[in-house]
Amino acid sequence: MTILKTPTLRRRRLLQLGATGAGVLAAPAILRAQDKPDEIIVRAWGGAWGESLKAGVADPFTAATGVPVRLDFTEDNEIKPKIWAAVDQGRVPPIHVNWDTTTNATISARRGACVDLSDLSNIEGLLPLHAPVGLEGYPLVNTYAYVYVCAYRPEAFPDGPPDSWTVMLDPKFKGRIALYDDGIGFNPIAVIAGGGTFDDIPGNMEPGYEFYRALKENAPLLGEDPDFTTWFQNGEIDLACTISVNARAARTSGIEVEWTVPKEGCKVDTDGLWIPKGLPANEEFWAKEFVNYALSGEAQAKWCSMLGLPPVYPGLEPPSDLVGDPAYPTTPEDFAKLVSVPSPVLVDNQPIWFSKFSEIFQG
Repeated sequence: MTILKTPTLRRRRLLQLGATGAGVLAAPAILRAQDKPDEIIVRAWGGAWGESLKAGVADPFTAATGVPVRLDFTEDNEIKPKIWAAVDQGRVPPIHVNWDTTTNATISARRGACVDLSDLSNIEGLLPLHAPVGLEGYPLVNTYAYVYVCAYRPEAFPDGPPDSWTVMLDPKFKGRIALYDDGIGFNPIAVIAGGGTFDDIPGNMEPGYEFYRALKENAPLLGEDPDFTTWFQNGEIDLACTISVNARAARTSGIEVEWTVPKEGCKVDTDGLWIPKGLPANEEFWAKEFVNYALSGEAQAKWCSMLGLPPVYPGLEPPSDLVGDPAYPTTPEDFAKLVSVPSPVLVDNQPIWFSKFSEIFQG
């Protein structure tokens, strides 16, 4: 994984609110109390994801500023064209902050749809992971890392966790394997599991496609986050590639699920926050306040702990159940065991991978 140096930023003339050091900024005199918007709308994912954002960021932000936060659970790929259309047509966008995958956020940044966030005071001192790759300035800011783990049902693996993704090809697991319905999180891993190397990505994906052709014989289930939980709960699957948050949430709710990082590795990625252009000045100001607070130590500690994901704020302890977990990377050595594909590479190639995945499994 390439480690980027954190850019040096001039400290802006922004005052901290109160004595908490939480990172919410006090409004300048020109922004009077009546300049606060009726609400800040933040697009979010549902389930454990939305619950963590509400408890760790949204509710404390409202308590500190008096600005209500409404979470909008419209799917990210559904709201994206609506934002783009508003920006292109000079209309006010439908949300104030987009909680997005870094890949999708990079696409929006390339279109020029994002407000620059370089002046956020809490960017200073964050881990290098926070900085966008291949983009000018800060059209987005990454907030944590996450890993697409190999989640499994312990009863199906009495001798211990699977040590290789190739176990998916074992006929005894026919119909009892699950992947995301576009292969996200697994496409690069399939290349390695199929006998290729990291250097083949993205120029030679054929080993991965060959792996998929063999895997198709085992009739994997294809779905989205809620489906994995249901399938594990009902005992319908024994093995899945899913984000660690989903596996941990399932285990917390009493479902017998564990996870591991096989020898081929697991894909590690990031999510981030960005603000669409076209908001009224006062609403953009408070949207920035929200993002800035989300980068504070106080918010990151609660938000990321609830998610079970390593934050970009340095020095925070992992949840007790994730100490030493290879799916909770905190050091360069941890990240070296995982597969990281730069966001610009994903932007340029994921549509091709998704199309090929669909052709193989659903054609």
